[in-house]
Amino acid sequence: MCRSIKTLRPPSIPEDATEEEIRAAALQYVRKVSGFRAPAAHNREVFDRAVDAIAEATAELLEGLEVRGASKASA
Repeated sequence: MCRSIKTLRPPSIPEDATEEEIRAAALQYVRKVSGFRAPAAHNREVFDRAVDAIAEATAELLEGLEVRGASKASA
């Protein structure tokens, strides 16, 4: 896939992924899938909506993952 997208869950990173890291991964994914590094003005809205949707889905995924052998933080 896209080599610049890094794993965003422990133990690959020491702490929870930041919103900035999640958005950067979403942007890289949309760039790869669309084939555009930056969209033309007439595609900007749909491009940005896709990045937002993927960032939201990624945050939800990371929040719900349970990594075996990792201790859960107390709420």
